[in-house]
Amino acid sequence: MNIPLSERVRPTNLSEIYGQDHLVGKEGYISRIVESGRPLSLLLFGPPGCGKTTIARLYAQAFQLPFVIVSAVLNSTVELKKMIKEGQETPLFRRQTILFVDEIHRFNRAQQDIFLPVLEEGNVILVGATTENPSFALNNALLSRLRVLTLHSLSPASLEAILARYERIAAPLNLTPEASRFLVSLSQGDGRHLLNLIENLEQLSSPKKEWDLASLAEVLQKKPPIYDRSQEGHYNAISALHKAVRGSDPDAALYWFARMLDGGEDPLFIGRRLIRMASEDIGLADPQALGIALNGWNAYHMLGSPEGELALAEAVLYLALCPKSNASYIAYGEARKAALDTGHLSPPKHILNAPTALMKEMGYGEGYLYDPDTPDGFSGQNYFPDEMKRVSFYQPIERGFEREMKKRLEYFSRKRQQLSDSP
Repeated sequence: MNIPLSERVRPTNLSEIYGQDHLVGKEGYISRIVESGRPLSLLLFGPPGCGKTTIARLYAQAFQLPFVIVSAVLNSTVELKKMIKEGQETPLFRRQTILFVDEIHRFNRAQQDIFLPVLEEGNVILVGATTENPSFALNNALLSRLRVLTLHSLSPASLEAILARYERIAAPLNLTPEASRFLVSLSQGDGRHLLNLIENLEQLSSPKKEWDLASLAEVLQKKPPIYDRSQEGHYNAISALHKAVRGSDPDAALYWFARMLDGGEDPLFIGRRLIRMASEDIGLADPQALGIALNGWNAYHMLGSPEGELALAEAVLYLALCPKSNASYIAYGEARKAALDTGHLSPPKHILNAPTALMKEMGYGEGYLYDPDTPDGFSGQNYFPDEMKRVSFYQPIERGFEREMKKRLEYFSRKRQQLSDSP
């Protein structure tokens, strides 16, 4: 009983793995590799508790190959080099060994290069495990030598199957149906966390004790959210929030906002991203959006948590329900391109100030019309360089306040044309 529960109920063959049928099912990728009889180096990418280590063990077992575990957390580079060298010098290693590297993303890019020569020689079949996106965590040279396989968080059905497996192997937990569902929900897709919870119950259970929802809630804790403020979880969550706002879904936007706060995200970072959304995705379709986003950021900056979080939540809801337009964003981008191409051209002389007599002699300011003094408050003069053809960057859309902006733009375009046609 001193053996951890995760080891006591660990599957003994690939068919007992739950929730990863796309890899270990009858037509799964790993199953087909095993059938071929030729082991390949793999990278198992997935969240905690989805079965990466178990799959690696059973992969080696299926080929009847030695299995060596290396941890990027526990083993240094020197130890890793020594382990590889010793293995290369023994006949056992030359018949191939499965080298399992847990948390492989924690090796820096120079350390990852250690694996390249042994992979080229074919003495070692490398199976890496990572919770971080391989595109960010591994260098391209190593990544190109591995088959990247994505594992999924375990579904409630898969977690229920793990619970049933435990009760078959060990002993019934005497859970009511409601308590059983609650236990699964606490695990949040993490099989290892489910087994930890069961192990806690083992210490408290007696043959006659029945666990109902209330008694279970008293002794078990909810799994903390999977969220790393510096890694992929951070970028995935902010991307989900941004796209929910852009997609005018206030409920989903509020959900991702809450997920980020629960994960420990800096609320001021979220506030800054809301300011960006107001400018990039809403623009002049609702000119108040930017002010509300800025006020949300300022309110949180002044109040802190938890009071200031409500101001950010209000900004999230408002932005999600705003009419959307990226016309300002596009116009700015087009203007930047034009500016790069024509940056050598000078402004027309009539809009240049002439603070000196020489400048006046050179024609600076000559013919300039002060717009407020004209009958319609609009002179229609040219403000682009003389050598540059007039360009229309800003194309407002028929949504929100940009309808009004479009009317104004069309009005000034007509006036400009009339003034150009007049003698």
